[in-house]
This record gives sequence, C-alpha cells and structure tokens, in this order.
Amino acid sequence: MALQKTIRKTFLTTVALAATAVMAQAEPVKIGVAAEPYPPFASLDSSGTWVGWEIDVINAVCAAAELECVITPVAWDGIIPSLTGQQIDAIMASMSITEERLKTIDFSDPYYNTPAVIVADKSMDIDATPASLDGKIVGIQASTIHQAYAQKYFTGAELRVYQTQDEANQDLFAGRIDATQADSIAMADFVGSDAGACCEIKGAVANDEAILGKGVGAGVRKGETDILEALNKGIAMILADGTHAEITSKYFTTSIYSE
Repeated sequence: MALQKTIRKTFLTTVALAATAVMAQAEPVKIGVAAEPYPPFASLDSSGTWVGWEIDVINAVCAAAELECVITPVAWDGIIPSLTGQQIDAIMASMSITEERLKTIDFSDPYYNTPAVIVADKSMDIDATPASLDGKIVGIQASTIHQAYAQKYFTGAELRVYQTQDEANQDLFAGRIDATQADSIAMADFVGSDAGACCEIKGAVANDEAILGKGVGAGVRKGETDILEALNKGIAMILADGTHAEITSKYFTTSIYSE
C-alpha cells in the first residue's frame, strides 16, 4: 500500500511538472522595444498602438517562427538589464551587434544594417570627419553605439548626451547643437520631415566595426538557444520569401539589409 501511494505521488508530481512546462511554453515571448519613439522604426500612433518598420518586422519574424510575441516597451538605458533580469525575453530595438554587448548577451543574425551619419544645418560647411567637427557641439543619444563612437573619435568636439534621439534632433533644429550622429535611415526620415527641413546628412562616419557593430540583431540571454534559433529561423524565412523586402518598401526607397 505504501509503495502504491509513493508511485501515485510520483506520478502526480510528474504530471504537475509536465503541465507547468506546457504552461511556461505557452506564455507569449516578450519582445523588448525602446519606450522612447524612434520613427520610422518604432513609435506609438495616436491610438497608442506600436507601429513602424521594426514593429512590422517583429510581427513577421514571430509569425514565421511560430512564436506568440507581445511588444514590451522598456526605457532604452535599461533594456539590457531588463533582458538579463528576465523582465523581457528578447530585444528587437535597433540594437547593433557589438563586441561590448556580446560580453553580456547573445545576438541573432542581423535583420538590418545601415551606416552611421552626421547631420547638421544645411548652411554649415562640415563633413563626417573628426577634424571637421573640432570645436563643434555634437549631440548623441545615451547608451548607443553613436555615443561610444563620438567619445572615441570626436575628441575635439563638445558632446551633449540626450536620452532620446528625438531630443537631439529638436536641439539641432533649434540651433542649440551644431550636429548629431545617428543611424542613416532614422536621420533620412528626420531630414525629410518639416522638423528636419533645416538640415541635411553630411556624410557617413568612417566604419569601426568594434564600436558600430555588425548590423542590428535580436538580443537574447546568454545560453537561451531555443529562442535564439527560433528568431534566426524567422529572420531567415522573411528574408528568403520576400516579406522583409515587402515591409521595407513601405517605409524606405532602398534596402536596409546587407550581408
């Protein structure tokens, strides 16, 4: 009788653990995006819905990988701690794959890759070189590859750090800074708007892969191969079947993916 009770208890425990595992697998994958607006990649529309190129890509990747995903906004400067602290399951927020970040998290294959550029008022005779920016006030977003790059190369400039790129853009429009460094696609969207009509892209900065990275990928916790493989599968599928290009054509006039 005691043996039967033990067997029954063991069986019930096994069933409970299996049920817990199934429930855990059924939970949506929380995809972290930066809470700060970053058009045309990700921002809130008037109804409070997340929209943009990267949001469409997230939805397409998750559908291709057969993952149930939920967009989870997190402040940019806390997005990696939110991942490592398990508040989110992955980061898809225009985060470049860099050597420094790879010390803390793993990355999927890239899903876009664009150069970093310098933007300034059309009247300013400057380019994207350190010498040209000597003595200038350059705005950069905090905790980004652009801040790391500017701190290394633009030593003769005064650097002003902003929590969002939008804040830097506003100060550029207002004449409080001379230039800003950011992603070429995001800045093309800015200079094409009424708010950015003052300004133009002055050129791409010289590449430093150790800082600027190898493109943008999805960040995941170290060792979580299941979600990494699923995201890689989804990225490969939307690149192969034309979905990536179709999404891109809705927002940009040229491809933003290069191998």
